[in-house]
Amino acid sequence: MKNIFTISCFRQLLKDAVPPKITGLEVLKYIGPGLLVTVGFIDPGNWASNMAAGSIFGYKLLWIVTLSTIMLIFLQHNAAHLGISTGLCLSESATKHLRPSVSRTILATAMIAVVSTALAEILGAAIALQMLFGLPLKVGTVLSVAFVSWMLYSSAYRKIEKIIIGFVSLIGISFVFEIILIKVDWTSAAVGWTVPSFPLGSMVVIMSVLGAVVMPHNLFLHSEIIQSRQWQNEKDEFIKDKLKFEFLDTLFSMGVGWAINSAMIIVAAAVFFSNSIQVTELQQAAKTLDPLLGSTSATVFAVALLLAGLASALTAGIAGASIFAGIVGEPYDIKDKHSKIGAGITLIGGAVVIFFISDPFKGLIFSQVLLSIQLPLTIFTLIYLTSSGKVMGKYKNDRLGRTILFTIAAIVTFLNIMLLRDLMS
Repeated sequence: MKNIFTISCFRQLLKDAVPPKITGLEVLKYIGPGLLVTVGFIDPGNWASNMAAGSIFGYKLLWIVTLSTIMLIFLQHNAAHLGISTGLCLSESATKHLRPSVSRTILATAMIAVVSTALAEILGAAIALQMLFGLPLKVGTVLSVAFVSWMLYSSAYRKIEKIIIGFVSLIGISFVFEIILIKVDWTSAAVGWTVPSFPLGSMVVIMSVLGAVVMPHNLFLHSEIIQSRQWQNEKDEFIKDKLKFEFLDTLFSMGVGWAINSAMIIVAAAVFFSNSIQVTELQQAAKTLDPLLGSTSATVFAVALLLAGLASALTAGIAGASIFAGIVGEPYDIKDKHSKIGAGITLIGGAVVIFFISDPFKGLIFSQVLLSIQLPLTIFTLIYLTSSGKVMGKYKNDRLGRTILFTIAAIVTFLNIMLLRDLMS
């Protein structure tokens, strides 16, 4: 029997997403997991990638944010689908259903990717502290890791969700403030959103934006967060309703992320590209905003960057803990030693690398490129698991769903090949 609630039934989900007897307040109860994922792709790595994209190429690379977000909606819904239907996160499922040599290889590369993610998040927070208070990057790194570790090891899921929702809201408000101050060429922005282009020398930036939006650790994170609610223990009708609500949560949250990422590129295009200023560091971006838009805009920029860094480092820590615990077949539990070790490897590993980086901005850019290179492994693993009747039962992806997912995987792989060709030429 085909599962009408898989990602392939996009129209049906939109049509039937909210049953008539369900109120708006009922829907709001399910908003949260998607926003935890959203903060992962409005992190400092995104800031660096988007500032580079906008300041060097103007509005021309907005299309990659649109394409990445569309792919992300399908992928994140599929990851959540796995968690709701099986009660296992992506890491646990890989360990249970793949050969040990295969699953450990995939999960080891995922751990490397999540450490790379944490590097970007912590470094971004440290850069923001330097902007605001003049602290050295290494001091800011230590303070950021200490704060995030305290939050992670002492807070429950639902409390973290509320904190993240608050952070995302403030970041969004910050960019609304920035856009109000600038003159945007909305015609060029509309073309940029819808018409793909590959300007000379743009592949590294394109792939960094892709890796900053469609992030491997977020697929692990979403499946973990959603399965922690243990909905798979309920009756079929209950699970089907939760899949509907989860899709709404994903659609709304990814839409918020698309808007914020687009706003970053638009600000960079309108302020820096139009004045022939190429951004090579986030500190420079804030300093340049000062004379052009006033000191308040630079402060808002730095505060938003700090919130983005701290919040996304927190979700990276959860993802790392989930991946590491899944390697030994356990669910995420921050009180358990394996989850603690995974979170520690993620946060401390990212911080240690920062101490050896000579160019922080390039470090942010290439950390996102590394994510895009690992991404196909995670995507193909997810597709295999969610298309398997052994794993998903009657909730497995149908033919159209598999076609959509494999198309996404092919696009990501193709862009990676183009990147490697560009780097080797």
